[in-house]
Amino acid sequence: MSNVLVLAEHMGGKLRKVTLSTITFAREAAKLTGGQVYVLVLGQNVSGIVAEAAAGGADKVFFEDSAVFANYLAENYTPAIVKVAQDQGVGIICGAASTFGKDLVPRVAAKFNAGMVSDAIAIWDDGGIKFKRPLWAGNVLTTVEVTTPVKAVTVRTTEFDPIEGASPCATEAVSTGVGASDSAQFVNFDQVKSDRPELTDAAVVVAGGRGLKSGENFGMIMELADSLNGAVGASRAAVDSGYAPNDWQIGQTGKVVAPNLYFAVAISGAIQHLAGMKGSKCIVAINTNAEAPIFQVADYGLVADAFEAVPAITQKIKALG
Repeated sequence: MSNVLVLAEHMGGKLRKVTLSTITFAREAAKLTGGQVYVLVLGQNVSGIVAEAAAGGADKVFFEDSAVFANYLAENYTPAIVKVAQDQGVGIICGAASTFGKDLVPRVAAKFNAGMVSDAIAIWDDGGIKFKRPLWAGNVLTTVEVTTPVKAVTVRTTEFDPIEGASPCATEAVSTGVGASDSAQFVNFDQVKSDRPELTDAAVVVAGGRGLKSGENFGMIMELADSLNGAVGASRAAVDSGYAPNDWQIGQTGKVVAPNLYFAVAISGAIQHLAGMKGSKCIVAINTNAEAPIFQVADYGLVADAFEAVPAITQKIKALG
């Protein structure tokens, strides 16, 4: 029997939704290990974050409220995580396959000399715990077995829905004795601030492609997104052309999203882009080319000029109030 530890990700005093999805993965893992699901929150003034995590479906939330963890720095987080994992008999350590998780989890794995699985989308027991992860922009799925006593995993959170209606679990303050790192220090965090939802957390995403022809034409994409309280995304081609900022990029080399509703506007649907959005619950594609690959994954397809269709759709949505 071994326990499963989820590394909580938070920003601006709020727990990231990806942590809740990682808890869902951890529950599946705990069924196989026979252990408990624990969440670890590190930070300063984290009482609100701890309360959010406690309602996410875990068995217990451990937290350390310290100025050492006021800003994320892997050199400070890693030894604290190792200490808690050792004290609590943890066999699987997992985090979201986000920038945070991809930076932190491999460092923790190295401290344990643990085998690691990236972008896990499934876990099961078949004579040993096995994981499934995508390769080649999701066109190949591979099965991985990790045989080390401690296993480290980053989770493709678009594959796991947060647990709804869970009763709040117990919380416990810990003191790991970790001090500020001598080898690194936090300098600053240049956050891109927006009134729109975070791209990876949004229920609705409206994404534009190179077919929009200019950055100015992304204005109608933003207007449609705002009418639906959604986030704005872009294909790599649009980003590379300078039409949209890098943090909007969706795809194999960008962000992976799985909203309830995804608009793909003037996006052809190259496999690299599909890898970042094909898990969306409902996909609406608008493109002048009826043979565009995006229509193969779309639930609704509109062969039309985006410059006519998008403003018309936006107007109809606004008319509905």
